[in-house]
Amino acid sequence: MHSLSLTWLCLVALLSPLAMAIAQTQNKDSDAQILAILQSQTEAWNRGDGEAFGAHFAEDGSFTNVVGQQTYGRPAFVAQHVHIFNTIYKGSHGSFTAGRIKYLRPDVALVDIDGVVTGAIQLPPGLKAASDGGIHVKLQEVMTKENGQWWIASFHNVAVYPLPQHP
Repeated sequence: MHSLSLTWLCLVALLSPLAMAIAQTQNKDSDAQILAILQSQTEAWNRGDGEAFGAHFAEDGSFTNVVGQQTYGRPAFVAQHVHIFNTIYKGSHGSFTAGRIKYLRPDVALVDIDGVVTGAIQLPPGLKAASDGGIHVKLQEVMTKENGQWWIASFHNVAVYPLPQHP
C-alpha cells in the first residue's frame, strides 16, 4: 500500500507541471480569441455597425448600458446599438482595452475593459464628459465558451468619473 501511495504521489508530481502548461496554453489561446472579439467590437463601434458590434453577443445575453437600462437577448442588444450609432453616437470613436481577463472556469471568463468614447453628438441623459471631452467607462463582460466559440453572456457598462477632492 505504501509503494502505491508513493507511486501515485510521484505521478501527480510529474503531471502537475504538464497540466499547468496545458492550462496556460489554453488560456493563451482563449486570451487571443477574447482579445479578437474585443478588437472586433472596437472596429464595429468605429464603423457605426450595430450588427457587427453584437456579433459575439449571446442569444440570451444580458446587457446593462451606461445609464442603467437593462435588456436581454442579442436582438435587443443589436437594436439598441443600431439606434445609438444612428443617433447620439453617430460618427463617434470608441477605444476599448482589456484590463484583465480572469477565468472562473476554462469556459467562463470575466473581462474587465477600459473604454473611452469621443465625438458623441449628444450625451446620454445624466452622463458628463470628462475634461478630455470623452465618455470614460468601465465595461465588464462575462464570456462563456460554447462549442469552441466565446460568447458575451453579460455586458455591464458604467461611466467613470473622478472622485471629488476632499479638503
